Amino acid sequence: MNEVKEPNKKPLLYYYFLALLVIFLFNFLVFPQMVAPRVREIDYGTFMTMTEDHKIDQVQLESNQIVFSDKDGNLYKTGLMDDPNLVERLHDANVTFASQIVQQLSPFANFLLSWVLPIAIFYFLGRMLNRRMMKNLGGDGMMFNMGKSNAKVYVPSETGIKFADVAGEEEAKENLQEIVNYLHDPTKYQKIGAKMPKGVLLVGPPGTGKTMLAKAVAGEAGVPFFSISGSEFVEMFVGMGASKVRDLFRQAKEKAPCIVFIDEIDAIGKKRDGNFGGNDEREQTLNQLLTEMDGFEGTNGVIILAATNRPESLDPALTRPGRFDRRVPVELPDLQGRESILKVHAKKIKTEANIDYGKIARMASGASGAELANIVNEAALRAIRDGRDAASQADLEESIEVVIAGYQKKNAILTDAEKKVVAFHEVGHALVAALQNHSAPVQKITIIPRTSGALGYTMQVDEGNHYLYTKEEMENKIATFTGGRAAEEVVFGSVTTGASNDIEQATKMARAMISRYGMSDNFDMVALETVTNQYLGGDASLACSADTQTEIDKEVVALVKKQHEKAVELLKANRAKLDEIAQYLYQKETITGEEFMEILNRK
Repeated sequence: MNEVKEPNKKPLLYYYFLALLVIFLFNFLVFPQMVAPRVREIDYGTFMTMTEDHKIDQVQLESNQIVFSDKDGNLYKTGLMDDPNLVERLHDANVTFASQIVQQLSPFANFLLSWVLPIAIFYFLGRMLNRRMMKNLGGDGMMFNMGKSNAKVYVPSETGIKFADVAGEEEAKENLQEIVNYLHDPTKYQKIGAKMPKGVLLVGPPGTGKTMLAKAVAGEAGVPFFSISGSEFVEMFVGMGASKVRDLFRQAKEKAPCIVFIDEIDAIGKKRDGNFGGNDEREQTLNQLLTEMDGFEGTNGVIILAATNRPESLDPALTRPGRFDRRVPVELPDLQGRESILKVHAKKIKTEANIDYGKIARMASGASGAELANIVNEAALRAIRDGRDAASQADLEESIEVVIAGYQKKNAILTDAEKKVVAFHEVGHALVAALQNHSAPVQKITIIPRTSGALGYTMQVDEGNHYLYTKEEMENKIATFTGGRAAEEVVFGSVTTGASNDIEQATKMARAMISRYGMSDNFDMVALETVTNQYLGGDASLACSADTQTEIDKEVVALVKKQHEKAVELLKANRAKLDEIAQYLYQKETITGEEFMEILNRK
């Protein structure tokens, strides 16, 4: 898709008003000083001396001053004194008496210089600046571009984004393919009386490719594509946002069939709360958007696409049928989708031939399309740093760790005692996970500090997609979280601050089991908390009485404590393996899952 701009239509009228003001100031302040001859002021004594020396050529006697010129034509003036013999001395010095020494311009010349010439200069200068400013604004000459839609307009091109360039979102592409078919052949739908949705809302987490999907629809359909962010409608002056909405839809109707894409529509489409006062610019902009979506028929070839991470915050009037008729979820890719996305981005760099994208996809569980693209790019950068011309399997695996935990901190040197504690801590996690059923296999254990603040970590990778978790599996996860602290207690009889993130994760999961998933004997299937912003972190808030919250806290503590005790017992029963693997990790700093299992299964 290539970006184009609308042609110039109107002059910047405000510029000419400004030029006229400058001309007035020029005539009354600057021009008189420019055309007036330079007259030097001297004292009366000097004037008398020049008279006696016969240096004065002409003199003009006025009521309050004397203006005269010398033999060279220079002009002077001095104050008038009580001198009865002045005229006689001037006559004796052969001075010519003149009525006007300072020559004034003729009225016609004065008019030419003070009005015609400045207007001509400003006219040609204005034409040149007007052309340049209109080119930069790319609009129709509105003052400061206020009220003018600044949507980027793309036209079809052979290099545009197509559905083949978007991987991992097959369901979303299938839903959007119908819009492409309609734009290609609307008569097929009109014959049966079907209408296309006026608006399609793309919802999902950040980085899943909502904007790219919208561009792919335009690329497949071969129609112009208007792209604008919701925040660009919000202006300082009330009414400017609504004007931008009107202008955007006017342009879209002129270029129909076309696609209008509004990114982050929640910036202007939030629910109206009914409060009065303050700047209601956003509400006026929303009202105008609702009116415009009602103002055109679905048969005119204008399709509105919008994207948001917060669909629950949108105004019901915006999401009702007849406006945004269809909601297309763009979720995080599954295992197969992650593998497809990795292959698409890997085509943009040089890679070795023996890369297992399936393994990389399993290691990158929960990653979005943008994160996967970043992983591939990090792998290419790592290959360059090592002096190689192609990315390898090891580069991709290391780049996953970079995205998850940050770069290795080469300057962070742990003491032997700290290094030993970290080794036992991480092996505690891995050993508790391996000794339980229904736990993901250990992929890697490392005690190399990372820029995220982690002194080490244990990576577990599921073999396939995992959508449902049983109560036993979640309890095992909590036990695994507590395994690091349990190892410290078993080996050193003391605890450190290294388990802060483990404690947070274990507590969060235990609370979710009780308050959201109904895995409590006391509360049964009662929802005790609500989730907001499911695509932006999934923040949860309790929806129960203070007494119930106290009971929830007690159950959370009891659940985590029970799994902590289970982890301690598992490690005590396998103390020899704990010491052996920790010592091996202490020496090598990083071991693979295969090395870990080989030592664990060794007799």
